Amino acid sequence: MKVIAVIPARYASTRFPAKLMQDLCGKTVIQRTYEAAINTNLFSDVFVVTDSVLIYDEIINNGGKAIMSIKEHESGSDRIAEAVENLNVDIVVNVQGDEPFINAEPLAKVIDVFFNDFEQKVDLASLMFEITDEEEINNPNNVKVVTDQNGFALYFSRSVIPYPREKNVGVRYMKHIGIYAFRKQALLDFYHLPMKSLEASEKLEQLRYLEFGKRIKMVGTNQGSIGIDTPEDLEKARQLLG
Repeated sequence: MKVIAVIPARYASTRFPAKLMQDLCGKTVIQRTYEAAINTNLFSDVFVVTDSVLIYDEIINNGGKAIMSIKEHESGSDRIAEAVENLNVDIVVNVQGDEPFINAEPLAKVIDVFFNDFEQKVDLASLMFEITDEEEINNPNNVKVVTDQNGFALYFSRSVIPYPREKNVGVRYMKHIGIYAFRKQALLDFYHLPMKSLEASEKLEQLRYLEFGKRIKMVGTNQGSIGIDTPEDLEKARQLLG
């Protein structure tokens, strides 16, 4: 089974423009993320896929592999699907371009899902971890997920799910970490399916998969991700590396 990593990398960012090209202790954020993905030793190949000549040149000029997007895309899944359509791969792992502190352990967990999926019931695998702080639970920037008894996602939302009408029933609140492993065919199916109302409302592309019957296996982890969404995050990252 051939497993590759693809890092979708947009130059524009609403909260922090050009964040992927910011200096992070002598290297750009995107270059550090690319190198971190390679250093996990989990992938047959690693590619950055981007709409930006600056990002493309940054990776290529440092000896890496990059693919230029041909079309405009609404989501990371669309961008990745276009890039891998003609590649001979089985599993594609989406690594976020603004997460230079990649931890191999949770990535290995989502990949292992497919090696253990002998009946091929899983279309995607992704990560979640428990949150208990009320402010975190209520924060719409933290996407929550609820699953069935077998760990398959039932729904993702920026809202509090489940709603705590009854407090003492043992409900756990699970935050979704946006790392995905896809079967290539599921990714290509997504690419050719229209956006429906749930995805449009919540602005969560994973809902398109659910709306069209794809099965997303959620894997629990204790490893939270460290992303760079703001200039303050970048400064924290510099301190971690420094």
